[in-house]
Amino acid sequence: MRFKRALLAAAAVVAGAAHQAAAQAPSNVPVDRPAVQAGPPRAVTWQQGPARPPSGKRPPNIILIVADDLGFNDLSFNGGGVAGGSVPTPYIDSIGRQGVSFEQAYSGHGTCAPSRAALLTGRYPTRYGFEFTPTPLRFARQVRAHHYGKLNPVYFPEREKDVIPMVEMGVPTDQIMLGELLQKEGYHTMQLGKWHLGEAPKFQPQKRGFSETLGFTGGASMFLPREDPRVVNSIQGFDPIDMQLWSTLQFYVRKDGGEAFQPQRHMTDYLTDEAVAAVAANRNRPFFMYLAYNAPHTPLQATHEDYRALSHIADHRERVYAAMIRQLDRNVGRVLQALQEQGLEENTLVIFTSDNGGAYYIGLEEINRPFRGWKQTFFEGGIRVPMLMKWPAAIRPGKTYHAPVSHFDIFATSVAAAGAAMPRDRPMDGVDLMPFVSARKTGRPHDVLFWRTGPYRVVRAGDWKLQVTERPAKDWLYDLSSDPTERVNLAQARPEKVAELKRLLADHDAQQAPPLWPELGQSPVMLDHSLIEPQRDDDEYVYWGN
Repeated sequence: MRFKRALLAAAAVVAGAAHQAAAQAPSNVPVDRPAVQAGPPRAVTWQQGPARPPSGKRPPNIILIVADDLGFNDLSFNGGGVAGGSVPTPYIDSIGRQGVSFEQAYSGHGTCAPSRAALLTGRYPTRYGFEFTPTPLRFARQVRAHHYGKLNPVYFPEREKDVIPMVEMGVPTDQIMLGELLQKEGYHTMQLGKWHLGEAPKFQPQKRGFSETLGFTGGASMFLPREDPRVVNSIQGFDPIDMQLWSTLQFYVRKDGGEAFQPQRHMTDYLTDEAVAAVAANRNRPFFMYLAYNAPHTPLQATHEDYRALSHIADHRERVYAAMIRQLDRNVGRVLQALQEQGLEENTLVIFTSDNGGAYYIGLEEINRPFRGWKQTFFEGGIRVPMLMKWPAAIRPGKTYHAPVSHFDIFATSVAAAGAAMPRDRPMDGVDLMPFVSARKTGRPHDVLFWRTGPYRVVRAGDWKLQVTERPAKDWLYDLSSDPTERVNLAQARPEKVAELKRLLADHDAQQAPPLWPELGQSPVMLDHSLIEPQRDDDEYVYWGN
């Protein structure tokens, strides 16, 4: 099996290096939804704001930029960067250098949809049952049919009877989203890019507080058609998820939930073109823009321009990925430039983050360094994310904030910046970070943080972090003050601390809602190497459920 996997990996790299656009992914993977009939590219018109700015003091514009599966080490901000730091990210870095960087920022979950739910509701997604990423039933079956080695996926067919249609897998409509709250405060609200919080009409962004939307409601999209002469592809033949994506994904967007059409160019460039146009259209009124790029999530697709610029990177897969990072950074720079050109930079709160850590299944070893683990784990590599924030009118440049913060703090911080009030009819988990950043408030925003997906449960209390897993049946205890990369498991040496933290987990679980749909299966994730590497007898691993 190891030999077979090694051959598959080598074959994928060679085929990709030869000519990626000609590579063919399997076409027999079943899908849950009919294909979208996307029309040709067409122009988008954004609603125009007032001809002149309002008199008097104006609340800040808010732009929330979320990357998809960006690794902690993908940015050059902290001395890292792809390919040994040879692919700088100056524009994204500038957000932290001109404002504040959060050294210990955590995603709300280890995968994209629950993490985005936490970000846009200011609450643990488990409070309202949004515990698992929406996944087509047949997709879940196919992924668990792939054998990895000694450790293989498990599937629970008896739970299929409780599965709801994927289009109904959405954030419940009784949850207040950030766009809804800001819209009530007079903001013009816009969503661009990835949604993944429900596909049925009642769950779509135009029904959840966004005045205008442009993007796709599912969890992933092509960046360009596979055979497009403008694209360079990397197809990972060793990854069952990637092979299904190449078989099922399409290339399209919708404006305000209308008819599907193809973007005019690579999705990352296209979303930025429209974000720049939307900034110009709204220069004279307060606006909130949720700009959710799908880069660098698979499928790995770069422009020829960015690929050619990185000829020093020998590995084809790494070069395509690095080109996507380069492109993402350039486009964030275009958004920042648009704010300058419209005279909006001083009074705009810009926040940049990633939905979770980098994925193990793309086969790149360095993307989450120095942390262990990946997306689909609650080790630091899966949930420690870049989080940068600037607001020249309110934040002094060049500050680093060291205490733990979470994605759901973005909700509370944005609400406070807008001069609005937090919802009072439900427990809210987010905290306004501005008083802490300005040192008007001391202490930590959070003494305790939690994560959960099925039987895999995690708590960070102070600097102690406990992970409890079912597969393997194991407790993992770390003192992050002295062991931030989770190398020394203290569970056996400190049983009293394990017991104390398990009590916190039990209390937290008692306050959460049952999942809205069941966990259909679990897959092994090696903690210290990517999927392309063969399993080893001494591997540490967790099983991730969805």
